[in-house]
Amino acid sequence: MITEGQVLDIASDAIYTIITVAVPLLLVSLIVGLIISIFQTVTSIQEQTLTFVPKIIAVFLGMILFGPWILTTLTEYITRLWNNFSLYLT
Repeated sequence: MITEGQVLDIASDAIYTIITVAVPLLLVSLIVGLIISIFQTVTSIQEQTLTFVPKIIAVFLGMILFGPWILTTLTEYITRLWNNFSLYLT
């Protein structure tokens, strides 16, 4: 039988993995958004849709760059979870 502590360990490990995997793409989006905002301020262009295309392209490139690492991290988490699955049933 799975205990409350084991459930909390699985949940905290899952949350940590999600945050770790999401941070690189969020930082890329944040940096590109900041650069675009500075550019808009300097040039006095107030078009709200201007930020979307560069952010989408940057996040896509970030996925290409960080994709193998993200996949490895998620695969390691799932492997750990499945390896310990028999412990959760007893």
